[in-house]
Amino acid sequence: MPSDVPSALRALRDHADRQRGVITSRQAQSAGLSRDEIAHRVRSGRWQRLHTGVYAVFSGPPDRQSVLWAAVLRAGQGAMLSYQTAAELDRLVDRSSSSIHLTIPAARRIPGGIPGTVVHLRCDAQRAAHPSRLPPRTRIEETVLDLADAAGSAWDAVGWVSTAVGRRLTTQHLLSEALGLRSRLRWRADLTIALSPDLAGIHSVLEYRYLRDVERPHGLPKGTRQARVSRDGVVEYRDVLYEEFSLAVELDGAAAHPAGTRWRDIRRDNLAAASGITTLRYGYRDVSARPCAVASEVASVLSLHGWQGTPRPCSPGCPAGAAAAP
Repeated sequence: MPSDVPSALRALRDHADRQRGVITSRQAQSAGLSRDEIAHRVRSGRWQRLHTGVYAVFSGPPDRQSVLWAAVLRAGQGAMLSYQTAAELDRLVDRSSSSIHLTIPAARRIPGGIPGTVVHLRCDAQRAAHPSRLPPRTRIEETVLDLADAAGSAWDAVGWVSTAVGRRLTTQHLLSEALGLRSRLRWRADLTIALSPDLAGIHSVLEYRYLRDVERPHGLPKGTRQARVSRDGVVEYRDVLYEEFSLAVELDGAAAHPAGTRWRDIRRDNLAAASGITTLRYGYRDVSARPCAVASEVASVLSLHGWQGTPRPCSPGCPAGAAAAP
């Protein structure tokens, strides 16, 4: 082996450190290693080939970060992780997808493809890329809108938005700006509503659905979303609070809750009752399958607590119109 191999390896160290131990043949050759020297290190087991022209400079199994770096480097210039994979990296989702999602400039192609990946083409790929995060990925706002665009329903699309905002990964304002830059987007109307200023504080698709299908169409008063309540030094948040009428509406998106969570909710409801606040609790099925009945119940309690308004039926036969003040 030539005597300058150690210096070439030292020159590669920055790339390897930054890229989770993964380099390209171009980087290796630019540092001073020949193709024969690269092949020798692979044959000896010190390096391993992950993709065409992409190598791990270690012998053990690559971890998730190394696998992702290898896919991006194989995809080449302008490539970035996107969709579910970018969501994984930015903690928009809690588990890894089976396929690695990559976005590349629309004018480019990847000869031979990359096993285990889904490649998306985008005309404005450079604008979508995050300027500094590694491995290269789309900005969180672009990731959210990509996933919303690919969603199978408006509710799933809004769910990506509410999850991102609820986890404090971005803001409604930044998402709205990103939405305005897209000429074509599925579910645009629903996303525009979900990102409107008067929906600030909505942290779940169920909260959005309550507003859209229960509160607004039945003429109920406007509740405060994610209302901050402090009691005995403990800060809590109510999904919807009608403070003037001492009514809280809690929306439980999961079909079932662990016992600890269930008892925590019961204790919180009991403490709220002790301070004069009535709590109504609804699940996803209530809000999605029987929104009119939910509106009727909420209106009845509001009326008992002093609301002088009258709920309006959203359609013929809607039971909300029967809920009258006592």
